[in-house]
Order: sequence, then C-alpha cells, then structure tokens
Amino acid sequence: MAGKRLSQTQIASILILWIVLVVYILLYAHLTVFTLFSILMSGVIVFIPIYKSLRK
Repeated sequence: MAGKRLSQTQIASILILWIVLVVYILLYAHLTVFTLFSILMSGVIVFIPIYKSLRK
C-alpha cells in the first residue's frame, strides 16, 4: 500500500516524540533486555517509514 509522502514537519514531529519517549524510558524505567529490545523495535517501526518516505 503506497501512502502519501511525509512532510518535513511530520518527520521532525515523529522523531522528536520518539526521542522524548526513549529518553523518558531510559531515565525512569528499569532497564532490562526486554526494555532495550522494545526500544530497538520501536526505532525500526519509526525509522523505516521515514526512510521510505525520504527515498520517494
């Protein structure tokens, strides 16, 4: 399914929100392998659509 291309504002908003979430988790959560794996997988979920949008 081909979606619309993301604007620069949308990309910046998504990245800032993801970074804030990751910093919050790293500061206040008990770090386990599962927590780090979740952060890694959320990064994949966030960055793949952004990368695909920038390649268009």
